[in-house]
Amino acid sequence: MKFTIEKNILLESLNYVLKAISTKNIIPILNGIKLELTKEGLFLTASDSELTIKAIIENKKIKNIEKEGNCVIQSKYILDIIRKMPNDIINIELIDNIKIRIFTENNFYDLNCLEVKDYPNLKLEESKKPIILESKLIKQLINQTSFAVSNQESRPLLTGINIKINGNILECVATDSYRLAKKVLTLKESINEEVNIVIPGKNIIEFEHILGDNDKKVELHIFNNKILFKYENILFQTNLLSGTYPNTSTLIPKDFNFIINTTKDEFYNAIDRAALLTQNKDRNIIKMEVLEKSLKISSFSVEIGKVEETLYINKNNSETMDISYSAKYMLEALKTIKDKDILIMMNADNKPIIIKSVKDETLIQLLLPIKTY
Repeated sequence: MKFTIEKNILLESLNYVLKAISTKNIIPILNGIKLELTKEGLFLTASDSELTIKAIIENKKIKNIEKEGNCVIQSKYILDIIRKMPNDIINIELIDNIKIRIFTENNFYDLNCLEVKDYPNLKLEESKKPIILESKLIKQLINQTSFAVSNQESRPLLTGINIKINGNILECVATDSYRLAKKVLTLKESINEEVNIVIPGKNIIEFEHILGDNDKKVELHIFNNKILFKYENILFQTNLLSGTYPNTSTLIPKDFNFIINTTKDEFYNAIDRAALLTQNKDRNIIKMEVLEKSLKISSFSVEIGKVEETLYINKNNSETMDISYSAKYMLEALKTIKDKDILIMMNADNKPIIIKSVKDETLIQLLLPIKTY
C-alpha cells in the first residue's frame, strides 16, 4: 500500500472514525484503525464492537495511488502525527506488512502495524427501504432530546433514546426518570412496519457531532439489533439496546391548573442568575413562587446568602403556588426551545412541570419538582 493525500482530507476522516475507539477496549485489535486502499478510494474503519464508523475517501480526492493494500494502524498517536506533519501533502506507505511509514520530503514516522487478519469482519448492512431525513432535522432531534438520557448503568434502557415510528409519525423520547424530553416529526412518507427501538445515547450524540446543519440526506437503515446511518461519505452503525422502553405517554398530563405564558430568555436568565448561589450544591435547587401576575424565583445558601428575581407573566388564573426544581435541569430543557414565547404548565407542587413553545407543539420538556421539606 502506497499513496499520497492532502493532510486535511485524511484528518477529517480520521476525526470521524476515531469517535468509535473506546478507552475501555479489552480487545487489542479494536484499538486500531483499519485502512483499506482500493482503486475506488481509501476506506477507514474503527469499532469498539458496539459502535462502528467507516469513512470513505473517494479516489478523486487522493493525489496518487501507487499501490493498493490494507493494514491496521494503532489509533493512539495517529491523529496528532497527521495534524503535526509539516507539509499539506503527505505520503503513506506500508512496509513489509508490519509497519506504516508516514512521510514528507523532510520527515517521517514509522509506526508498527497490528495484524490485519485479527481485525473482525464488520458487516455494515443496508436495508432495502431506508428512512430518509434531512441532516438538520436529525441534528435537531438529537439536540432536543439526548441531554435527558440517564448516565446510570443500573437502568440501561434509560441510557438510550427511544425512537418510535407509526405510519408517518416519528416520536423520539429520552428520560432519566427525573426529566423527560419528547420530540415528534412528521415524515414525508409513511413506514409500513412499526418501529420501536432504543439507540445508546452516547453513540447517537457522537453521530450528532458528525452531522452538518444542512439539507443533506441521511439514510436510516433499521434492523432488529442495530441501526446504520448513512451520511455523505460516512457509515455509522450502532447496536441497539435490548428490551422494551418504559411507556412514557402517561407521564405527560393533558390538563393543567396553571398555564403561564412568558418569554424564554427572561425566564432562562432569571433562573441562571438565581442558580449562581446553588452551583456548588449537588441538587442545584431553586424555588419558584407563582403569584397572581408574577413569578418570584429565588435561591438560598446558608454559607453565601440569598438571591431573588421577579418576573412578570400572563397566567390563566389568580391562584398561587410554591414549587422547587433543579436549575440545571430547567436550563437544559429551555436551551432546546428556539422560539421566543413559552408556556410553563403545572398542576401542583408535587406534579410534573411541562415546558413548551407557544408555537411549536412537536417538542415537550418535562421535569419533576423537588421537595424541599
